[in-house]
Amino acid sequence: MTVTSEQAVDTEAGLRDDVGAWLAANWDPDLSVHEWWARVGGAGWTAPHFPAEWGGRGYSRRSSRVVRAAFSDFGALQPPGGLGLLMAAPTILTHGTPEQIDRFVPAIYDGSVAWCQLFSEPGSGSDLAGLTTRATRDGDRWIVRGQKVWSSMAMEADYGMLLARTDFDVEKHAGISWFAFALDQPGVTIRPLREATGHALFNEVFFDDAIVEDANLVGGLNNGWAVAQTTLLFERAGIGAGGIHTGFPPPGPKGGFLPLRAGDAAERRPPETTSKVLDVQELFDLARWRARFDDPLVRQQLARLFSYVKTGEWTAKRAEHARARGGGAGLPNVGKLAQTRIAKLSAEIACEILGPDALLWEPDGPVAGRYAEALVFAAASSIYGGTDQIQRNVIGERALGLPREPDPNRRLPFREVLERTHELADAR
Repeated sequence: MTVTSEQAVDTEAGLRDDVGAWLAANWDPDLSVHEWWARVGGAGWTAPHFPAEWGGRGYSRRSSRVVRAAFSDFGALQPPGGLGLLMAAPTILTHGTPEQIDRFVPAIYDGSVAWCQLFSEPGSGSDLAGLTTRATRDGDRWIVRGQKVWSSMAMEADYGMLLARTDFDVEKHAGISWFAFALDQPGVTIRPLREATGHALFNEVFFDDAIVEDANLVGGLNNGWAVAQTTLLFERAGIGAGGIHTGFPPPGPKGGFLPLRAGDAAERRPPETTSKVLDVQELFDLARWRARFDDPLVRQQLARLFSYVKTGEWTAKRAEHARARGGGAGLPNVGKLAQTRIAKLSAEIACEILGPDALLWEPDGPVAGRYAEALVFAAASSIYGGTDQIQRNVIGERALGLPREPDPNRRLPFREVLERTHELADAR
């Protein structure tokens, strides 16, 4: 993948000018979505925040939002998004072999493949290293048995970022491996989980002698914990910076958009108000609409939210620059906590502005029940991407140098840890 156009100065105005010039020369609404996305990805616009050697354009992390807004304003179909772009691509670019990078990353940039995350399990959520899904070697492939849960958009995904235990006889962090796992195969069952919002974004995934090739083992055998830390770093940094999770249209063949005319797909784009986290400007407009903009309490809350958003952006920039110098431990976790605070406060402000109307769902509620859904969904922000408690632990230990939490099972083989756990459960 090569970037063919010159990189502009990384300011919002300069970036928009650069995007506009490229679109004026390249936007063709008669291309298929797949053809258009291949052109966009090849030019580095799918991941403008990645360095040029990664197939990006070397802009700041915030550039993704600016680029997508510029595409939308031009009337062009936006670049593909999704969890593959947010997490899988940077993980494979960091830890993968040249063959793995060539095989997996271009398909993320051109939107032809969708990804999900297969990390959490019913018995190992916050304690991710306690996972028990196992992968057993069988020649040049691995046989996978176990279960994952809270896997966002697994129903629409083609590949999953799979953490599986490949050695039970070493301590729990040391016997884990990271696989690029193909979901469309016998032995894989995906069940949607209906949420309080009425949607089913999350899923549980069952593996019953499913297969993953050894060539899809990323980062080396039993090195999955280190690889997973890279995945989580990019996830938390992306969430903290308001990163792209889904995008429109959804990537991959299951969404049904790839063969469509790109111009038609661009016209079908839903309004920006489909985001579950409310935007500051949207709340400003809402306060004016309900004649609450001069209310001192509302103004104070809006000012607080605006300050949270700006400090969140600055934290993301600080983390980006620190990471380039080999530092910045804990800063992505600070950004993730900041985004949790933003999600909850924005929903609270909407309720303050609208009063009881904020609790009305579609079709009676304002904007088809958008604010009721945002309020219900806000609680999840303390959990997805790592719980708030885990973020604070990481910040304390890695950034502030505080003592680690005591762990009586540290250094023990994971098989022995499981045996002790079962013995304690039986004793009760």
